[in-house]
Amino acid sequence: MGAFLMLIDAILFFFFIVMATSPMVDAQLVLPLSLFPEWMVEYKNWYVGGFNDYCYVEKPHFFIGLILVELVFQWPLALANLYGMLAGKSWYNTTCLVYGASFFTTMVTALTELIGSGKASDKLLLLNYPFLGFSLLAILRGLLHPSSSTSSKVTKKKRI
Repeated sequence: MGAFLMLIDAILFFFFIVMATSPMVDAQLVLPLSLFPEWMVEYKNWYVGGFNDYCYVEKPHFFIGLILVELVFQWPLALANLYGMLAGKSWYNTTCLVYGASFFTTMVTALTELIGSGKASDKLLLLNYPFLGFSLLAILRGLLHPSSSTSSKVTKKKRI
C-alpha cells in the first residue's frame, strides 16, 4: 500500500504544481489586465487561440463563478496540499479529499458546458479530460489512509 500511495502522491505532486500556477492565467478573467506582466497576458492569448477556448472569450457567468471558486478556495488548497505532501502533515488526506471533491465538481460543470455546447474543439476536450482524472485521484488519495507502520498510534490511558 505504501508504494501505491507514493505513486499517487508523485502524480498528484505534478498536478498540484500545475494547479498552483494556473490561477495566474485564470485570474486575468476577473482582475484588470494591467495587474499582469505582458508575457502572462500573451500566454493566456496563446492558450485561448491555440485551444479555441470560447469560455475565455465569451466569459459566461457560470465560468466566472468557477474561476472565483478556483481563486478563493481551490488555489489555497492546492498550495496547502503541496505543503502537506512535502512536510508529511497529518491533515494532507483531508485537504486532498476536499480539493478533489471541489475540483471534480468544477470539472464536471466545465466539461458539461464544453460537450453540451458543441463549441469545444477536440483539442480543448483532450486537454480537460485528464484534469477530471486527477480530481478523482485526489479524492482517492484523500480516502486512503497511510499504512499502519507510518501512522501514529493512539494509546488509551487507564482511568483510576
